[in-house]
Amino acid sequence: MARPREFDIDQALDNAMAVFWAKGYEGSSLADLLDAMGIARGSLYKAFKDKHAIYLAALDRYDRTMVEAAVVLLREPSGGDGLERIRGLLEAARDGAGERQHPRGCLMCNAAIDRATDDPAVRAQVLAMMKRLEDAFAVALADSATARAWPNKRRSEAARFLAGAYLGIQVLVRAGYSADELDGVIAATLQALG
Repeated sequence: MARPREFDIDQALDNAMAVFWAKGYEGSSLADLLDAMGIARGSLYKAFKDKHAIYLAALDRYDRTMVEAAVVLLREPSGGDGLERIRGLLEAARDGAGERQHPRGCLMCNAAIDRATDDPAVRAQVLAMMKRLEDAFAVALADSATARAWPNKRRSEAARFLAGAYLGIQVLVRAGYSADELDGVIAATLQALG
């Protein structure tokens, strides 16, 4: 009979995400991950196999938590008109993806820059997350008085544009742009929609 897992997998992955956020993939040692996750080497190998598997699992956890929250916000009609929901998500990105004093940015963006070009498994996960966001932006646009009558192609292109703006705002947050500067980016993004 298999022994039950001796640690909370979600908490361990949240802690691993923090290490990857702080140090990137290459800068994160197995010792860093073991220490942050609070697990023994044997437990790590039983649950994950290696650092790469932990990274993929951390990206999946990010998808199931952070990306899913953004998707729900964009798709939920009770959040108002589609453009109001889009504004709300862009403002949430502006507000930090973490504390303003130590902004973490977006783990998906970090993975796209850090690993996706050389790692097909990471690239596939990152693209899947980005497509989910893009699809959710398309739903919000279809629910907006402004874009409801647009042809599907225009809505699809605008959704891709919005996904890029959303991810870009998270990169700018991490780079240290002020809330006022980011407000200008959000205003220009929404103005571009017409």
